[in-house]
Amino acid sequence: MPRTNPARRTGPEVAPAGVSATPISGEVDLAIRVTIALGLGLLIGAEREFRGHPAGLRTMALISAGSCMFTGLGLIPDFTKTVDPTRIAAQIVTGVGFLGAGSILRQGELVRGLTTAASIWVAASLGMAVGFGYYGVAVYVTVIVVIVLLGLKPLEERFFRRRGHRRETDPLPDELPQ
Repeated sequence: MPRTNPARRTGPEVAPAGVSATPISGEVDLAIRVTIALGLGLLIGAEREFRGHPAGLRTMALISAGSCMFTGLGLIPDFTKTVDPTRIAAQIVTGVGFLGAGSILRQGELVRGLTTAASIWVAASLGMAVGFGYYGVAVYVTVIVVIVLLGLKPLEERFFRRRGHRRETDPLPDELPQ
């Protein structure tokens, strides 16, 4: 007896009512989507590069373009009977999680790279949004993310100087050895 119930399986043929398919109309359409995703990834990568973080222009652009490519390939009409785009999206999220985890470093009590990891995750989601054809949402989120990355850093430095001071025994930022 099988351990899974075939009636509960999901696939592109079992879409909820009111959901429309967003197929790729051809190679040119896919190429345009990948180019847009690459451009959005470049915008996020530019901020990371400007701040001197290791995951910069190329990394964010490639993550965004790659996730768009995988998503778009799942929407090709020839594959819609055998490929479930939501499963591809789930695997992108998992794979990008490993990339983000690799960017997080612990140096003693200090943890670095969390914002870079989150940026990697967002870049992948932007690529997936463009891959599915949600250009407006992807552009909007890119603008919001860049504003957050650029605008909140000066506010953090000004109003939350002691944010690294988590315990009474932690040194203040100006007391750290140089």
